[in-house]
Amino acid sequence: MAIDIHWIRDDASLASHCARWRQLPFVALDTEFVRVDTFYPQTGLVQVGDGRSAYLIDPLDIGDWRPLAALLEDPAVVKVLHACSEDLEVLLRLTGSLPLPLFDTQLAAAYLNLGFSMGYSRLVQAVLGIELPKGETRSDWLQRPLSELQIRYAAEDAVHLAELYVALGARLAEDKRAWTLEDGAELVANLRREVLPEELYREGRLAWKLSRQQLAVLRELYAWREREARRRDQPRNRILRENSLWPLARYQPTDLVGLGRIEDMHPRTVRQDGETLLRLIRESGATPPECWPEPLPEPLPMEASGLLKRLRAVGQAEAAHLQIAPELALRKKTLEALLKSGFPNGPYRLPDTLRGWRRERMGQTLLDCLGGERP
Repeated sequence: MAIDIHWIRDDASLASHCARWRQLPFVALDTEFVRVDTFYPQTGLVQVGDGRSAYLIDPLDIGDWRPLAALLEDPAVVKVLHACSEDLEVLLRLTGSLPLPLFDTQLAAAYLNLGFSMGYSRLVQAVLGIELPKGETRSDWLQRPLSELQIRYAAEDAVHLAELYVALGARLAEDKRAWTLEDGAELVANLRREVLPEELYREGRLAWKLSRQQLAVLRELYAWREREARRRDQPRNRILRENSLWPLARYQPTDLVGLGRIEDMHPRTVRQDGETLLRLIRESGATPPECWPEPLPEPLPMEASGLLKRLRAVGQAEAAHLQIAPELALRKKTLEALLKSGFPNGPYRLPDTLRGWRRERMGQTLLDCLGGERP
């Protein structure tokens, strides 16, 4: 089937098309990017589908992204994406805006119990009966000119994504459509909740095993790595490998020889940033006790596994009742946060991450499983 493809290669054309798209009930959006040696994604293409045609926006030729930002923020136009976490980063980087309302077709498929975390090609096959060609996702989207195969791949994504929205929307009950949009809004909100570099250490591997003084060092190392990755536009592990952070905070080497012996420490890091790392360790390790972080909570003990299983059963039962993918109901991190709020003897408190329909339908049942505290 021939696809009607339109290129957008200047600011005036983008503004004109965005004005027209804002008169539509929805647009499908996709992006192609390269992110191999950089911290930030390098955008190679933005695709828009309006249900009839595919529009390919060449970001290398666009200087004014304000019209697209206005489209993304227009509450009257549903923005349709698939498995969109990385696309959201690309759009935020390009335009400074994020799409709302957001309809993620991967989420919609899960609410229809077609499968959880379904890939795009598989979903197109299951819903539209179309077998897509092998993907071009690993090709160089920054090259010019793009190959005919790349252009076709990008255009088909935009066209079929719009078709998916129509087909899935026809099958979604009103409540499940609302939940899909609710989860889409949560994805956007999570991206807007930027974690401060000084807070990143809390998610570090085995960080709970460190003393408060060691946590002060770990906190500084994580913060420095994050800032340097952004400043240099390089992947975090290119700056300092993840597996090196904990032993650096634990053993706190004082010279380059000791630094080089740290687990998974790349020789390049020692050469390029060794003296800086030693200074950071020395200075953060010498901070007064009143400036040390509080101890991090230990993981839940084995004795909590039975309770965790009971809580999971609440989500599984609700998913079966609603006929949705069971993975959608309750996330493991949410259940662990609930248990940590009061284990072993309570009282328990529903975590902030349990929101919306999940909190309304399952919040009290979860608390009842743990002893009947009110939400």
